[in-house]
Amino acid sequence: MAIDFKQDILAPVATDFAAMDQLINEGISSKVALVMSVSKHVVEAGGKRMRPIMCLLAARACGETNLEHAQKLAAIIEMLHTATLVHDDVVDESGLRRGRPTANATWNNQTAVLVGDFLISRAFDLLVDLNNMVLLKDFSTGTCEIAEGEVLQLQSQHQPETTEATYLDIIHGKTSRLFELATEGAAILANQPQYREALRKYAGHFGNAFQIIDDILDYTSDAETLGKNIGDDLMEGKPTLPLIAALQKTFGAEHDIIRRSITTGGTEHLDQVIQIVQNSGALDYCRERAVEETTAAREALLQLPESIYRQALDNLAQLALDRIQ
Repeated sequence: MAIDFKQDILAPVATDFAAMDQLINEGISSKVALVMSVSKHVVEAGGKRMRPIMCLLAARACGETNLEHAQKLAAIIEMLHTATLVHDDVVDESGLRRGRPTANATWNNQTAVLVGDFLISRAFDLLVDLNNMVLLKDFSTGTCEIAEGEVLQLQSQHQPETTEATYLDIIHGKTSRLFELATEGAAILANQPQYREALRKYAGHFGNAFQIIDDILDYTSDAETLGKNIGDDLMEGKPTLPLIAALQKTFGAEHDIIRRSITTGGTEHLDQVIQIVQNSGALDYCRERAVEETTAAREALLQLPESIYRQALDNLAQLALDRIQ
């Protein structure tokens, strides 16, 4: 039976989600008109809002019944996520995100960078209102690690020597860490520290699986589905897991083509690279890794009491995997 996002994941927290949406809109209000219009543009271009949904589900799964604070936290999470996307698009010189023009393409890099700064600052402004020192510390450390993950990725660009361990460090920072803040933060706020570790493990493994799946889709999907161009990562010389695995599974000329593609970037040999990655068994290896990470995520949830909310978190992990089945 296929898992339905609305029914099996969003429905249990639908009312909280609506309230959180309202809080985001209030949060991005600013005296400066341009800040408002750019913030609105990027927030509306948001996707499924998986991170705030995960935050709300985690709060409920911890037994929290008054979700006023958790709704605020979920809004903060989404604002932080949006800020990192705005900055990523500038760094990657992206023109499109999810099929819509990026902030840097619509306005310019300067505006995008500064509005990204505003969103991060505003998120912390709202975080202080929650008046929880443990939470504040978790988020301050976490956002540092997110930035470090992005820099680590930059450092690994054009480096065919990049190992799977380094790749995992990169994706933990740039993807998994914010998922962890969303779930662990919910446990801190709900005053249920005993669930922190289980929720952090769930989110960390989920984030890893999610990013590996994303990297697989770069070789098997089309621009329509992906919302960005196939080969974008390749063009930037990013050594993602499919390429790292392909390097280990190929020899001679094929190995050299992959190596050269990472070193030089560009999409000159794109079709060839896609072919080699698909034929080498690299994607099968990546799928196995995605399944392992998903299994670890789902197992971590078993530390939480059984509830429809825990089930929804489990459904979310399964749904992510459906994208490559």
